[in-house]
Amino acid sequence: MDLEEAFQTVGEFGRHQKRMVTVLIFLQIYMAFQSMLIVLVGAAPEYHIHPVTEAGDTTKGVTFTEDVSSIVSEWFLVNEQAYKVRLAGSLFFAGVLIGNVLFGPLSDKIGRKPVFLTGLFFEVLFGYGTALAPSYEVFALSRLLVGLMNGGMALVCFVLTQEYVGKSYWAMTGTLTNMTFAVGISLFAALGYCIRPWRSLATAANCPGLLLFLLCVTLPESPRWLYSQGHTKQAEDILQYFAVRNGKGRIPIKLRRTVSASGPGGSSPGVFQLVTHPVLRWRTVVLMYVWYVCSLVYYGLTLNASEDKGNRYLSVAMYGLVELPAYPLCMYFINKPWCVCVWFYFRAGRRKSLAVFLAFSGVSCLLTMVVPVSGSFLNATSLALVGKLMVSAAFNIVYVYTSELYPTVIRNAGLGVCSMSCRVGGILAPFVPSMRSLHASLPFMVFCLSGLSAGCLGLLLPETLDKPSAETLDELSSPAYQRILEPQVHLLEEKHLSDNNEADSD
Repeated sequence: MDLEEAFQTVGEFGRHQKRMVTVLIFLQIYMAFQSMLIVLVGAAPEYHIHPVTEAGDTTKGVTFTEDVSSIVSEWFLVNEQAYKVRLAGSLFFAGVLIGNVLFGPLSDKIGRKPVFLTGLFFEVLFGYGTALAPSYEVFALSRLLVGLMNGGMALVCFVLTQEYVGKSYWAMTGTLTNMTFAVGISLFAALGYCIRPWRSLATAANCPGLLLFLLCVTLPESPRWLYSQGHTKQAEDILQYFAVRNGKGRIPIKLRRTVSASGPGGSSPGVFQLVTHPVLRWRTVVLMYVWYVCSLVYYGLTLNASEDKGNRYLSVAMYGLVELPAYPLCMYFINKPWCVCVWFYFRAGRRKSLAVFLAFSGVSCLLTMVVPVSGSFLNATSLALVGKLMVSAAFNIVYVYTSELYPTVIRNAGLGVCSMSCRVGGILAPFVPSMRSLHASLPFMVFCLSGLSAGCLGLLLPETLDKPSAETLDELSSPAYQRILEPQVHLLEEKHLSDNNEADSD
């Protein structure tokens, strides 16, 4: 039997898989705490500057008029030093970028579990370093290291939630994973409201990671990864274990032996296959830009909450809660080949749903520039929240969609490269809200153009709804697999394959 038949036999989403996936999904709360930490610990209280005379010399002094515990008030990060707060936020995403590049391909080579547990362990360790940092420099370094481990762990965590279950449940587990991240943002706002000293907040935000690490130690290796690497016997043993824990007894599992898990020329698939493989090259370019835009708009709008006037805890919570309606919408649209939406009937699926949500996020940001900033129900803040809802839906879809577009043998490498471009958006996101000093509507103009352009490019990708996922590069390149996909989308990919085959024969 093939792998999908084996999952149907042992249970695509049995009670044991539900327990494993639940632990991995709860990790999203911890990751949300770490991603949003700078929003509250970097909060800038109200202050005024006054002259200070000491030993005949007059210097400028800073007096904070608001009782807020943050790195700003502790290390006086105001005026010329204010950029350091945004820099710390960008360093976290720079670390995530490096972690994606290093650990994504590594998990394709040595396994999901060792990379995942190593990243989680050191993220927790460096997270406590953030809370104990004696200076800004140590704090900034700890954020870089936390981001580095987060990039290595989070990507593999998401892939494991997919690879532990049958393909028909990928959309659901992916959606629940991203929905829990949104819940984590709101819980972090509540935690920050209850715990005001920033060092205590950083410590409390890091503690869930320690508990979840202990729960994750017992998780097995991904049977899909084992199968793609030719370790068929080990994959069979894990699937049989799933059957026993799912209450189906010890069912005999005999998987079809894989011919080869290596790429062209007999070499093990790696990140360079994303550039050299004719099909993957085109997909990767488009996906990298879509991921970049999703991150830029998502984190830009979220971090913009710290720039809003009023209760910062309520603002952060609202930017998390507003995402929740996006996920039921995603689960409906991406699993339906055709959908009825208000006035019209349209073809949905992964590709067009992604494009529509990205375009709507851009339009929402565009409309913020022509409505009042406040004072009515339809104002700039409410439209920014709508934009956040739309880009959250797009972000959720692109995670699931990307997993389906890459074969198992190179899935983590593909997700790693896409996530790398995503983190470039995250690095730039903290600086976009500050562009309002040039013009009040400039940040939303950036978000608008980015969303619309990414939505258009997303239409160039193939549809994956109800299509089998490839396990190896040979399967991806096979004519039989290509015929399953939409020919109008794949004319360019087929031409690349034909040209590549001609070059090989020469």
